[in-house]
Amino acid sequence: MFTYSNKTALITGASSGIGEAFAYSLAEKQCNLILVARNEAKLKALATKLAATYKIKTIVIALDLSTPGASQTLLHEVQNHDLKVDLLINNAGFATYGYFDQVSGERQHEEVMLNVTALVDITHAFMPDLLRNQGGGIINVSSTAAFQPDPYMAVYGATKAFVLSFSEALWAENRKRGLRVLALCPGATETSFFDIVGSNEASVGSRQTPSTVVKNALRALEKGHSHIISGCQNYLVSQVSRFFPRQFTLGIVERTLRPRS
Repeated sequence: MFTYSNKTALITGASSGIGEAFAYSLAEKQCNLILVARNEAKLKALATKLAATYKIKTIVIALDLSTPGASQTLLHEVQNHDLKVDLLINNAGFATYGYFDQVSGERQHEEVMLNVTALVDITHAFMPDLLRNQGGGIINVSSTAAFQPDPYMAVYGATKAFVLSFSEALWAENRKRGLRVLALCPGATETSFFDIVGSNEASVGSRQTPSTVVKNALRALEKGHSHIISGCQNYLVSQVSRFFPRQFTLGIVERTLRPRS
């Protein structure tokens, strides 16, 4: 049994999309929130609304998690508020799209720092509290892109494969220690993701709403699953690489994601 009432959840990338949907869903369950993202104005507006609507405690921490040392800064900020995290949701991340050599190397480095390094560092920083609290949980947002290499999104797919592998390893390590760990693997979702990527061509299949993705994630966490692929269509697509040669699957993915121009 996993409970949310009077617990505290820390959500990265909380200012929009799936992160914002997590905030609404958890607030409705009477879970106090620590909201983390770069956009302080959006975070403050969201925190104020959730606190007034659901009578919960909300804390805002504006921080660029892709910078070195960000995880320790975040930990110290949380400690300064005298808070203990019961549920950690590593949602912050972004993708780049295009031929690898034509996408900014600096931007792709930032992508790895946020999608991988920050996620690992933040998880490590808060693990002691999560283990001490008993009944804690971690949700790491991966993607259906984790299940096969992704031409034209090579770095993004690789980072999400890392998140899936890392999360499932932690699930196995900690399932008898009172800590639940879940890798959330959504497919295309109705968020600003594709605006940031810069192309709708990176979208595969129909898009789910963030609230649907979050509902599926929390249900999977409560059941103690190691990962969840949100949506039946996404599940079927993610299994293709299990039944066909890798080069064949890669050919399909390449043609699907290939830039139109």
